[in-house]
Amino acid sequence: MLISLLVVMVILLLMGFPMMMTMLFSSLFYIVLFMPNVEAFTAVQQMVLGIQSPVLMAIPMFMLAADIMCAGHTSKRLLDFVESLVGHLPGGMATTTSLTCALFGSISGSTQATVVAVGRPVRERLLKTGYDDSEVMALIINSSNLAYLIPPSLGMIVYGVASGASIGDLFIAGLGPAAVILAMFAVYSAFYAKAKKIPKHERASLVERFEKAKKCLLAFGFPIIIMGGIYTGIFSPTEAAAVAVLYALIVEVGVYRSVSVKDLHAIALSTGMITTVVFVLVAVGAAFSWIISYARVPQLIAEGLLGSDPSVFAILLTVNVIFFIGCMFVEAVVVILILTPIFVPIATGAGIDLVHLGIIITLQVAIGSGTPPFGTSIFTCSAIFDQPYLKVIKNQGPYIITLLLACVIISTFPEISLFLGSFAN
Repeated sequence: MLISLLVVMVILLLMGFPMMMTMLFSSLFYIVLFMPNVEAFTAVQQMVLGIQSPVLMAIPMFMLAADIMCAGHTSKRLLDFVESLVGHLPGGMATTTSLTCALFGSISGSTQATVVAVGRPVRERLLKTGYDDSEVMALIINSSNLAYLIPPSLGMIVYGVASGASIGDLFIAGLGPAAVILAMFAVYSAFYAKAKKIPKHERASLVERFEKAKKCLLAFGFPIIIMGGIYTGIFSPTEAAAVAVLYALIVEVGVYRSVSVKDLHAIALSTGMITTVVFVLVAVGAAFSWIISYARVPQLIAEGLLGSDPSVFAILLTVNVIFFIGCMFVEAVVVILILTPIFVPIATGAGIDLVHLGIIITLQVAIGSGTPPFGTSIFTCSAIFDQPYLKVIKNQGPYIITLLLACVIISTFPEISLFLGSFAN
């Protein structure tokens, strides 16, 4: 059995997954040295159990639906429509970017996909309006963070699997915090535009708005299908993901004809490659999490770091700080899988709602994807725009501060996350 595990680690290393190999090696190392009554093959059993949850099937299907829509013209249609609504306001093009990222997040559920799909068409428009390129890239990166708070957020799905929280409740809970962040970004964009004397766009007529709304009307079917189907009891989250794929095919292949049948093979292959990485991460993370639980790490942290009777404030502050730091250096899914099992028992013991905790964790993961030194959205932006790293991160500061302020507000007032769920239930 030990040889089998070593073979798995070598394969992971050769496939370019050193983070996963490190997690698996550390789990195996701990079992061999400190758990003499547990067989090493237990790590493999936990890996298999970790990816057996039916909810995880939603991830590849939501990703496939998003990839199909990314290959089409959906992001440009959404951008045109939102610009016709708010483009004439102070900082209107920046607000257009944030709102379009949020809307596309309801299709993709991924920060990186949103950076690519929305970033490409919006960057040129922002530069023509008079924005500095570093400001443009910072805006795109941090607006794309909203995709993690808007269903179908892949981060929420992974957190739901790791914590046992309801995926449907997490989906609806993210809408309130996303609205708060959108409002904060709009205020910042207005002040920035006035300070830099960014010109306003002309107000679009009602006829123009109506025409652009018609062109992207089908894109709004995604949130209706996902949220409406789940909360009317028609679909489970996994079934909603399958319907989303079918809907994406109908829209992009059948109606818009922006994606051909021949394109689907390459799209599915790309989705399959990313899904492989996600599922291997989840599997290895499950083995690592089992070790953490077996070794009573949550209890030790609660006693050593938070004391015998930690307050809600102390727990939430610790969660925010540790997840923020962790996501600066490690990929989001890994952070969720490793740290969530540590803090869920502590939060549950203090009476913290797991859905509220999930929104805080998801927001910190989103912030981390755009935070130096190793935020994945930063490298995505640098790659698609062919810009140097330092130029990409130059103007990140105000947005990170805004997002951290939003995190303080959302942590302090759980009703922001939970009030919509109370109506649904």
